[in-house]
Amino acid sequence: MSEPDLFVVCKNCSAEVSPYVTECPYCGQRVRKRAPRIERGEPVEERRGPPALPRLRSGEIPGIAPETRPYVTIGLIVVAVVATLVVAANPLLTNGIALMGPVGGEPWRLLSTPFVHGTSLGYGFVTMLATGIFGTHLERRFGRLAPVAIFMLAGVAGAALALLTDFTPALGANGAALGLVCAWLVDDRRAASRGEDRGNDLIGVAVIAAVLLLLSVAEPDASIAAAVGGAVAGALGGLLLSLVRR
Repeated sequence: MSEPDLFVVCKNCSAEVSPYVTECPYCGQRVRKRAPRIERGEPVEERRGPPALPRLRSGEIPGIAPETRPYVTIGLIVVAVVATLVVAANPLLTNGIALMGPVGGEPWRLLSTPFVHGTSLGYGFVTMLATGIFGTHLERRFGRLAPVAIFMLAGVAGAALALLTDFTPALGANGAALGLVCAWLVDDRRAASRGEDRGNDLIGVAVIAAVLLLLSVAEPDASIAAAVGGAVAGALGGLLLSLVRR
């Protein structure tokens, strides 16, 4: 009878995990449908050999990798929350940093408008929730530059399309968040085409994407053009990321 491997590699975050678990302890991704059976009376420690893990560092928790914490994704959310609260306290700032209409000599508003959600805290909560979920997935799989690059690319592309089509105002991160969703989805579907079963819940992903699209219609400060532009830019960014790292 063949012995199980000393470890398996998580296809989502590339961490080395025990072959006797079904879910990755670092990112929660399912790594196999069932763990291998351990034969009774067979000393597992002798078969597997001594553990190869180093001693825990100060403040480190067993089973949790500190380097996988989504610092950049958290930073994006913090910047958006602070910007939204500042504008809510002083609405006159909106015209200076958000895309309310033609930018004139202020092209930086294409960069800043995804972080400003006007006075609608519910709108901001939904977009930041999606940003947190899919930004974390992208950061753990592709590194810390990936979520901020996709967020800004999708946000700027969506704002530019809203400006070109005159679907303004275009406040908030509906386009940027949809870009993160689509980037993750493209990578996941390419993995599935290679025969990698990551066991992800695509129904939940579809619900989140649909809610972000509907917000573009229901929320006066949001723009459907920004959502469409962000989704397309995010999908292209996800394709590029998946080609660079398989």
